Amino acid sequence: MPAASDPTLALLRRFESRNVTFQEADGSWPIVWTCARGTRVTDSKGRRYLDLTAAFGVAAAGHANPRVVRAGQRQMSTLLHAMGDVHPHPLKATLARELSRITFERWSRGNRHTARLTGKTIFGTSGSEAVEMALKTARLATERPGIIAFQGGYHGLGYGALNATHRDHFRGAFRDQLREFGRFVEFPSDAASLDRMERALRAEARKHPIGAILTEPFQARGGIRIPPEGFLQRLRSLADELGALLVLDEVYTGFGRTGRWFACEHAGVVPDLICLGKALTGGFPLSACVGRADLMDHAWPPSSGEAIHTSTYLGHPVGCAMALAQMEELKSHDLIKASAQRGAELLAGLKKIAQRGNSIRRTAVGVGLMSGIELRHADGTPATAASIQCMKSLLKRGFIVLPEGADSEVISFTPPLIITSAEIQRSLRALDAVLEECAP
Repeated sequence: MPAASDPTLALLRRFESRNVTFQEADGSWPIVWTCARGTRVTDSKGRRYLDLTAAFGVAAAGHANPRVVRAGQRQMSTLLHAMGDVHPHPLKATLARELSRITFERWSRGNRHTARLTGKTIFGTSGSEAVEMALKTARLATERPGIIAFQGGYHGLGYGALNATHRDHFRGAFRDQLREFGRFVEFPSDAASLDRMERALRAEARKHPIGAILTEPFQARGGIRIPPEGFLQRLRSLADELGALLVLDEVYTGFGRTGRWFACEHAGVVPDLICLGKALTGGFPLSACVGRADLMDHAWPPSSGEAIHTSTYLGHPVGCAMALAQMEELKSHDLIKASAQRGAELLAGLKKIAQRGNSIRRTAVGVGLMSGIELRHADGTPATAASIQCMKSLLKRGFIVLPEGADSEVISFTPPLIITSAEIQRSLRALDAVLEECAP
């Protein structure tokens, strides 16, 4: 069935910029979502799917989680919009307090090596904006414009964040409009590359005024890349030595995705700034840059009535209500622990499937409910065509997955944290079958 036969896709072909929604001529991609509940999605043809993406990791507590939906509806009926940085509303203050409690206060509690910390927040709308707020904070705090970022890293596509997003596919067309204050070093994969990373980082710091080291604890869009033990600890030491800030982009990995509240907790490392989004609200565009209170007070001057950084929808009341409900849902149903347990089950299953590869090499990667299977030819080149075909075959079978990696060589699994063991096993059986067909 040609893509244009679906009325929604036909309208998009006519009226949306053609660079946004990819449509296969044969109608095999995409589907049109009309309803989503829990782990299930229904399309415009009435077909049901198991969502193994959580819609880019957003629906951590499940699509249309009842607690989150009720919170949003209640807020809409009383205060639909407030005035950003001018006249505040109560929930913005409440959420800022809760973000402090769940990050810096929790991290420093009971740690005899760390003074008791609190956090302060700047709210935004997208993950990209959260990263840009962190970069602004680093510039103000250190008076140094440069940053160190990592090859394969993805931090958003706004003009500020684009300086730290590595892939040329996103940067290339706009390079002549970028200041390019970001310097890229290798994202390590083993102990040897960890040492190379440190040498390269030190070399860049000698040549450029570096105010921040920015990284994802585990790269998501870069291909579910898990660095070796000691990565974040090494960055923490280097940042302290160089007088730079350690900025962690946990827009994707935050709120239980990796089996901890935040991925930095696997390493026991406390950042100076953490960027949050996606699963923060479970479905409303709201993001946050949370920093150590002393650092934020040093970097940002008191408001004079005209904020240096703001936006119309800053700290939107509906988003704040949903975020508070989302965090409560994660806590009350122990979904962080569930992510670790189901994630271990998923990764174990992927490793078994990976052993059965023959002409195409398979590698299982991941942590928590952020896992995948990487496909490469015998010569090490990405098996992009096979990966894409597997994803299309899974979609036909009723499973929604996405590609990760610069060459779409990784079939990724980032399902809602409420996914059941039975759903994981069904997904693994389906993956095993399509791999035998498309990547034997």
